[in-house]
Amino acid sequence: MEYHILAVGDVVGEPGLRHLEKNLRPLQKLKNIAFTVVNGENASGVGVTPEQAWRIYDAGADAVTLGNHTFGKMQLQDLLDDVPWLLRPANYTGRAPGHGCEIFDLGAVRVRVMNLIGRCGLDWKANDPFTTADALLKQGEADFTLVDFHAEATSEKLALGYYLDGRVSALWGTHTHVPTADERVYPKGTGYLTDLGMTGPIESVLGIEPRQSVEGFLGGLPGRYRPAEGPCKLQGAVFTLNSETGLCTAVERVELR
Repeated sequence: MEYHILAVGDVVGEPGLRHLEKNLRPLQKLKNIAFTVVNGENASGVGVTPEQAWRIYDAGADAVTLGNHTFGKMQLQDLLDDVPWLLRPANYTGRAPGHGCEIFDLGAVRVRVMNLIGRCGLDWKANDPFTTADALLKQGEADFTLVDFHAEATSEKLALGYYLDGRVSALWGTHTHVPTADERVYPKGTGYLTDLGMTGPIESVLGIEPRQSVEGFLGGLPGRYRPAEGPCKLQGAVFTLNSETGLCTAVERVELR
């Protein structure tokens, strides 16, 4: 039996969050989605508040993943320990609150979601994502395994995809907010996309007001991030998974404006 899994790129600011709330459930119905993972770490620009995390969940996310801004809003700490659907990178130090891997029981199938962070140009203090993935795959049983790899370097994302090929159902990248056009199924059956893109304002620099971003590159002091306003886009991908093999048969990029 085939299952359609939706992965949604980083939600940026209140404009992106409102766009998600308006469009996620219609998209799930249109694509016959069985399970949805949304990266929510930029809902406050830098971090996400507990209230925003709940809004993402209530909008239709089955799992909400995070990244390098996990602790941008420190009030999130308690929620990380309280709910199973909110995941921070699993290869953070064990002293960090929360967890980075969860198995969700859908009745007919069980879905493992793994959240990892890259070390190449992003978080050198994190544990090795490759060996962390090895350890997590030995814990519990699941029909499908999904990996949100929050990383800067395309090389690190591609390498982890090859490393886990045939051992996970799908692996996608988040963090760069720009969708890549390399959706594919790896030789041993793992669905892959280097970056999903983002859910946020179309006329922006990674979701931020363009003038503010330009000022920063000119050497000015742009101040706190200001999400851009105006029409938004929801970017992500649909992975078609086979329950007999636990692997991927197709990947489709999606963008909803």
